Amino acid sequence: MTDTYRPFHLMTDEDYAAIGLRCGLEIHQQLLTDTKLFCRCPAGRYSDEYDAEILRHMRPTLSELGEYDGTALMEKKTKKNIHYRIHHGTVCTYEFDDTPPFFMNEQALEIAIEVALLLRLNMVSELHIARKQYLDGSIPTGFQRTTILGVDGWIPYKGRKIRIAQLGLEEDACREVSDVGHERVYLTDRLGMPLIEPVTYPDMRTPQETAEVAQILRRLTRSTGKMRTGYGAGRQDVNVSVEGGTRIEIKGVARISLVPHLVHSEAMRQCALLRIRDELKRRGITPDTFEHAVKDVTRVAEQARYQPVRAALDAGHRVKCVALRGFAGILSKITQENTAFAKEFSDRVRVIACLTSLPNIAHSDAASETLDGKQWQKLTKTMETSQRDALVLVWGSEDDTHRACEEIAIRAKEATVGVPSDTRQALPDGTNGFERVLPGADRMYPDTDLPPQAIEQTTVERVHGRLSEYVWDREDRYRDMKLPEDVIEVLSISPRAKLFDRLVNELKADPTFAAVVLCQRFKALRRDGLPVDDLIDEEIYHVFKAHTEGQLAREGVVKVLRFMLRQGPSEEPADRRVAGVLDELRLTPLSGDELASLIAEVRERTGDAAFSGPGTKHRYIMGELMSDLLGRVDGKLVSELLSRHTTGSTTS
Repeated sequence: MTDTYRPFHLMTDEDYAAIGLRCGLEIHQQLLTDTKLFCRCPAGRYSDEYDAEILRHMRPTLSELGEYDGTALMEKKTKKNIHYRIHHGTVCTYEFDDTPPFFMNEQALEIAIEVALLLRLNMVSELHIARKQYLDGSIPTGFQRTTILGVDGWIPYKGRKIRIAQLGLEEDACREVSDVGHERVYLTDRLGMPLIEPVTYPDMRTPQETAEVAQILRRLTRSTGKMRTGYGAGRQDVNVSVEGGTRIEIKGVARISLVPHLVHSEAMRQCALLRIRDELKRRGITPDTFEHAVKDVTRVAEQARYQPVRAALDAGHRVKCVALRGFAGILSKITQENTAFAKEFSDRVRVIACLTSLPNIAHSDAASETLDGKQWQKLTKTMETSQRDALVLVWGSEDDTHRACEEIAIRAKEATVGVPSDTRQALPDGTNGFERVLPGADRMYPDTDLPPQAIEQTTVERVHGRLSEYVWDREDRYRDMKLPEDVIEVLSISPRAKLFDRLVNELKADPTFAAVVLCQRFKALRRDGLPVDDLIDEEIYHVFKAHTEGQLAREGVVKVLRFMLRQGPSEEPADRRVAGVLDELRLTPLSGDELASLIAEVRERTGDAAFSGPGTKHRYIMGELMSDLLGRVDGKLVSELLSRHTTGSTTS
């Protein structure tokens, strides 16, 4: 364990080994299906518009063993009003548990089986649907339907195996709109969409390894061409522990680039919490000897000039104080980058007591930054504390401050043990904050609405027969074709990868040209607002076929594709549609004699006009020619012929 906080850039692999860092991953990836997992509402239709709003309150229920899950009990404390904004086109009565579920989406199941096979998992023979409690309100029923397809697989990583514990198939949750005070608002358009969850064992030993393995899993799943893309379609949960600490789950990491800093921050936080535990023990403070006191100090704080306290008093709220015996100096200990231990208390107050306006606490370890010295002296006297003790102030309504004081005391007592089992929220600066108590097994119980579902061997064999090659093998094959690295990175996980192979193998298209069109040119068309995904593979295939058969110049390929996108989808057969577009755009190739005649005509029209340099005239004539010939003839051929004509006239 490190003696002090160490910044990310100063840590080495040996340093992480010394603290016993272990990391695991849970990758959540939406599947590209037409409908949701257990109903037939359309999947992937996002909109901020809604037709109605429903209010619900979440309450914990007993598990099959007659026990409550700790997370459920924590959520009960928050007394949240949960608002659901619903749109008739993306949600139905199933999502609100008013209608029994449909049988599982077969399209989603086959995609999940494909990923399970790629992960070399031992497939289960029968799916058992379970309910997993979600009382944060992100699922209106209070539970998520989930199942496991396979266990004990692996992926290669730098000469060793990263073990895959399991692959789950489950429903996605709502999109959060806001969470302020006791009001939490969700949109339900994402609710129920199929989601796979590969889970690794804690086999990664450094922050960078964790990010690299996350990238491998992301690329492997997306290489199937059957995953949704875009912000939020793929999310990572990172599990982190150090020697003497405990597994902490960092939820909802939207970008893999954030993983290294987040892992480092959590490792340093756990080391800091263990140092705090040891310091408290040296002071004689253990779970058995821990003492605290709580008092309402509203009258003592009436003369405060500290703006947050002043605003609370002006609003008629209460100010309360928690005295932590023997904790002097502890709250200012650094736990994460630019973050002190006091934030652990502030987070609990924000999440559980719903005092979301920050700052929501003040403490005596940072006395000069809040109240003046005279006011702290009054508080010390009121709380009957000494220089060994720490004071924590909190303000708000009577109920919220009562809950806040309870949570401050709970978190302080946890400090005498070390690292509490939390689920943490990933923050943009690479640090993390408290989200909820880490769920236990008590939140899972069998679903009684759906019977077990056998996975037919014929289905597995059918999926295995069309299994895509491993993404790392695909990348090696592209390198053998001499494709640019930036193109390889995009094409290897593109849904158009199989189309690329057809263009190269069947049509003998130039690999680099085909890859650049499918990746870079399509990206540019998308930036122009054109619906690139509306083009079906057969239409693109026949555009390239026209090019390889000499009916369309290289420069005309993107021109034809752009024109078709602007036309919109068509029910006409792909070959006939492409032929019609070529006729409409008048892209019939020129013969050699026609091209030579046109070059001579433009050169004669240009005459002896003055140009600033020897290459300027050539570029001018090329511009004149290609304005008419773009798409009908290769620009490189035109340039070569023009150069020969120019050289010939000069020598004569």
